Amino acid sequence: MRSPFDILEAYERRSLAHAVQLPERSFSQDVWRGVGYRVGSRHLVSDFREVVEIVPMPPVTPVPGAQSWLLGVGNLRGNLFPVVDLKNFLEGERTAPQEGQRVLIMRQSGGDVALVIDELYGQRSFEASMQVPAGDIAQGRYTHFVERAFHDEGRDWGVFSLSLLSRTPEFRQAAA
Repeated sequence: MRSPFDILEAYERRSLAHAVQLPERSFSQDVWRGVGYRVGSRHLVSDFREVVEIVPMPPVTPVPGAQSWLLGVGNLRGNLFPVVDLKNFLEGERTAPQEGQRVLIMRQSGGDVALVIDELYGQRSFEASMQVPAGDIAQGRYTHFVERAFHDEGRDWGVFSLSLLSRTPEFRQAAA
């Protein structure tokens, strides 16, 4: 009679004999990856290391005496954080609320911040050969946060630095 160990070992050998090998994927060092999203008419990407998570728009409690771009305070799994209308901060124009709207959660000293965006595109990958001058994407307030861009799928994607945003004195002072 065979032991349970022998039976499991036989199962493993048979399953490995029928396993389909996945093709090996090698990632070039020249590939830049991030999260793609839209704010107003600008298509932006931010480094994965700067985005903590992406969640549905939480219920927001307004904060009296705050800047117009600070929508209020949200709660995610018991953690309170400010909810910022990124388009309003950068362009002075409110983001239109939409069903299924998402926010990017970014980390800054003192806690996480939720950034309301117009549209989420998910993961984007760009090769070094796709890099283009930032041009029109880096106009106005965006100049401080977009230093480079990539061209893909017929549009330019500005690399938006959330870490620079979190260190901007005006962003850190939300009192009106």
